[in-house]
Amino acid sequence: MTSRLVGSTSGDPDGTGSPRGAGRLWAILCVWGLVILGGCATSEEVTNQALAHFKQGVANLEQDQQAAFVSFQKAIRTDPKLKEAQYYLGHLYVLKEKYGQAEEQFRKVLALDTDYSEAHTYLGQVLEAQGRWGEAIAAYRRALSNPTYGTPDLAWYRLGRALVHEGDFKDALRALEDADTVRPSNVPPPLLQLELGRVYQQLGYTIKAREALTKAATLDKTGPEGSEARRLLSVHSSKP
Repeated sequence: MTSRLVGSTSGDPDGTGSPRGAGRLWAILCVWGLVILGGCATSEEVTNQALAHFKQGVANLEQDQQAAFVSFQKAIRTDPKLKEAQYYLGHLYVLKEKYGQAEEQFRKVLALDTDYSEAHTYLGQVLEAQGRWGEAIAAYRRALSNPTYGTPDLAWYRLGRALVHEGDFKDALRALEDADTVRPSNVPPPLLQLELGRVYQQLGYTIKAREALTKAATLDKTGPEGSEARRLLSVHSSKP
């Protein structure tokens, strides 16, 4: 599969040509369509066709990623402005660890909607995967600049982790504490509490670190986050 298929289209879909010329061309095409195909699709019909392809892609996402990929491509060819199809195509590239193509795809989404916070957050994760931490931090902050973002704790959490990586523990703590205020939480609580515990430890907040790590260990009794929290608690308690 190559990126040339992504968002490919023809004609003047954005209406950037001469209005009069574009209208004349559309009229000619419709005449030919009436003769050859029996009619021209309306904008509503095009949207519905694209949505049908998109929904088919979502339905196939778990069991057949290749079929989902084809459906999302069809949706984009039918309606290049269907940002959700562009977004899910980027998601498939991430699953295949094709981070360069995923980045390109999420940037296409954001060209359609600069306030699409979910795409900014996912772009940040893709940039992280490429070791571009400063750009990732900027992407998370851009996601959080939208007051209508429905799941801001995801971006706060990712921002906190990225700031930890860059050694900025104070700003990381603010980000993680902001993530912890969102209810219901979209970040698995053991994961968030573990990160909070680590940062509290780094900053010397002993009591808060113990509280957060204890929460993580309690919430995740058999999983990796709980195991790591118990390890950190043990290391902390063994110090003089």
